[in-house]
Amino acid sequence: MKNPEKMKVLQIVGAMNRAGTETMLMNLYRNIDSEKIQFDFISYNQEEAHYDQEIRELGGRIIRLKKTNSVLELYHVIKKFGPYDAVHAHTLFHCGLSMIAARLAGIKVRISHAHTTLDDSEGLLRKLYLKSMRFFIVQYSTDLLACSEAAGKYLFGEKRSAASKYTYFPNAIDYYPYLNRSEEKVNGFLNQQSLEKSIIIGHIGRFIEAKNHTFLVEVMKKIIQRDKQIKLLFVGEGDLRGEIEAIVSAEGLKENIQFTGVREDIPTILHSMDVFVFPSIYEGLGLVLLEAQASGVPCIVSEAIQPEADLHVGLFTRLSLSDHPSVWADKIIEKAGQKEQDLSKIKKGFEYNGYSVKQAVKKLNKIYQSNEGDEHGKYIDSFL
Repeated sequence: MKNPEKMKVLQIVGAMNRAGTETMLMNLYRNIDSEKIQFDFISYNQEEAHYDQEIRELGGRIIRLKKTNSVLELYHVIKKFGPYDAVHAHTLFHCGLSMIAARLAGIKVRISHAHTTLDDSEGLLRKLYLKSMRFFIVQYSTDLLACSEAAGKYLFGEKRSAASKYTYFPNAIDYYPYLNRSEEKVNGFLNQQSLEKSIIIGHIGRFIEAKNHTFLVEVMKKIIQRDKQIKLLFVGEGDLRGEIEAIVSAEGLKENIQFTGVREDIPTILHSMDVFVFPSIYEGLGLVLLEAQASGVPCIVSEAIQPEADLHVGLFTRLSLSDHPSVWADKIIEKAGQKEQDLSKIKKGFEYNGYSVKQAVKKLNKIYQSNEGDEHGKYIDSFL
């Protein structure tokens, strides 16, 4: 028998493909009480996304929209598919439009969630857009959440009066599947990829400029000068995959760099790696870094990675992107294979830093159920 008082929350995303924010949302959705809370998702992608079917199986709906800049369309969707107890937006500065629509629709709990520290757009019109959207976000949101301090300041503003009002919300994961290594599965993957005798460097991420795949290719050129048995795995898809593959081919690195595409067996792949490398140009946090540390894999990251991603279990090394690729190569070779075997240490790292999915679900439930709202815009004083 269905609970007539089930809470309904509308999650606003770009598309529920496999990426950091989307994976975090699915971690939460799998662990909430489905008898009490339902998630629906607005998607601006007309094609079936990676998590769409699982969302339906969990009782949620996918609502597809075409006009990303239409407050009116968002308003009508909220009224048509509601009533919603909360609207939770994850679409960077577009959150401003979502908050206007939610406020007009009478939603009491309106959440803007910061997940990154930069975007790729420039120009005067873009700056005006960002300034106006930040104003609407801070004015019409009842709750501001951020995965890191830098992400919060970027989306909500540098002003102390605005930035101090957001709540730190860790990108929690269900870390248990990553703790225990299955030798059978790892050996099966290594055999499949013909990597049985190789030292494996790994990277998991979308092929976009921010992930800096080209820099990692340059690093790999230095690495194989030292040891030709070292291999690099690129896991993921994205618009720039073809371009990176062409660079790898032109540099004669096809024997040492493999592309796996999107994979479902991420715990197995992480356990197959000797070191994980994440040279992002900018990053809100880097959810996959939590997965890598849960797997006990040493991580080499750029200075753009937020300090909140470090579980402080001895697996985190930060380098500068201004360092020569040979510096990165030396550090990667040094750290390769220095895995953390003490599972209790890793568990304590997750619990102490608040990255447990159970902790996150409890915190989110409290936010969704606050139900106070503020009809006048809780944070407008920050801009007056």
